[in-house]
Amino acid sequence: MDIVGFLKSQFICHLLICYIFIVSGLIINFIQLFTLILWPINKQLFRRINCRLAYCISSQMVMLLEWWSGTDCTLYTDPESYPKYGKENAIVILNHNFEIDFLCGWNFCERFGVLGSSKVLAKKELSYMPIIGWMWYFLEIVFCKRKWEEDRKTVVQKLLNLRDYPENFWFLIHCEGTRFTEQKHQISMQVAKAKGLPKLKYHLLPRTKGFAVTVQCLRNVVSAVYDSTLNFRNNENPTLLGVLNGKKYHADLYVRRIPLEDVPEDEQECSTWLHKLYQEKDAFQEEYYRTGTYPAVPMIPPRRPWTLLNWLFWALLLLYPLFKLLINMINSGSSLTLASFAFVIIIASVGVRWMIGVTEINKGSTYGNNDNKQKQK
Repeated sequence: MDIVGFLKSQFICHLLICYIFIVSGLIINFIQLFTLILWPINKQLFRRINCRLAYCISSQMVMLLEWWSGTDCTLYTDPESYPKYGKENAIVILNHNFEIDFLCGWNFCERFGVLGSSKVLAKKELSYMPIIGWMWYFLEIVFCKRKWEEDRKTVVQKLLNLRDYPENFWFLIHCEGTRFTEQKHQISMQVAKAKGLPKLKYHLLPRTKGFAVTVQCLRNVVSAVYDSTLNFRNNENPTLLGVLNGKKYHADLYVRRIPLEDVPEDEQECSTWLHKLYQEKDAFQEEYYRTGTYPAVPMIPPRRPWTLLNWLFWALLLLYPLFKLLINMINSGSSLTLASFAFVIIIASVGVRWMIGVTEINKGSTYGNNDNKQKQK
C-alpha cells in the first residue's frame, strides 16, 4: 500500500481534517463578527472582505473534492458560452439528486473564480449551523422558511440588497426545493396531475414562485440563467462521507447559458417557462442515462491551486500547536488530561458527523410528506 493510501485509511487523518476545518472555520466566523463594524462605514469593503473570508471556509470543502478524493468534473457546454463563465452575474439552476450536488456546484464556482461570492437560496435552519451557516449570514445569503406567505417579503428584500454587490456572483438555486427521492417524486407527480402539469420522470415539480421573484429582483443585474444538470458516471451515488474517506467519483455537469432577457418578466409566464425548462432537463437526463453523455462539448476547466494552498496554510498554522499540546499531555502522564483530550476529539468527530448528516438525502426535508398529509385530510 502506498503512503497516500495508508494515510487515507487511518481514522486519525479524518480527525485531523475535521479539526482543521472546525477550528479554522470558527476562527474565520470570529473574524467575520468583527467586520460588522465596517457595514455602516463602508458596506462594499465589508462585502469584499467577507467574500475572501468565506472562500477560506468553502474552499476547504472543495479541496476535499478536488484534491483529497481526486473527483473528476467534466463540464459539457457551448464553447461560445464558456468564456463568459465567471465574468458575469448569473442565476444557476441545479438539479437536486445527490448528497454532494452542492459541493459540485461549489466546484463549478471555484473553477471560474466566483466561489467566495456565490449565493444560495437556503432553508432557514442552515443559518444556525456553525461555520457554514454563520459564514453564509455574513455573505448575505437568502434564507427562507419554505412558507411562501411568510418568506416573500424577506426574500425580496434580501435579493434587492444584492443589486449593488461589488463582486461577480452566481446565485445557486434548487428550484425543486428538496432532494429527489422516489417517495417525494410520487407525491410531486400527484400534484402535477391535479394541476394539469406535464409529468416528470427524473425531477420533482419546480417551485416557481421563488425563481420568478429571483428573476424579477435581479433583472438588469444578472446577465443569464445557467441551467445545470449534474450526474455521476457508472450510476454512482456519491456521499459527503465518501468524499471525506477519499473515494473518487466522476461528475458530469451539463450547463446551458440562457440570456436573462429570454426569461419572461410576468410571474405566470415565468412559471410556465420554468416548467418547460424542467421538461427539457428531464429529456437531457433521459439521454444521459441512455448514452452516458450530454449533447454538448465536453471540457475540463483547469483546477486552480488556491483551494489546496488555503488548506495547507491552515494545516501548518493549526497542526503544530495541536501536536505540541498532545506531546506535552503525554509527557505529563495525567490520566485526566488525556481523557479530556480524547473527549474533545470525540465531540469534534460527532460534530462533523452531524454536519454531514444535514446533507444526507434520508435526513432531507419533509416537503413531500407534508403535502401528502394535507391531501389526506
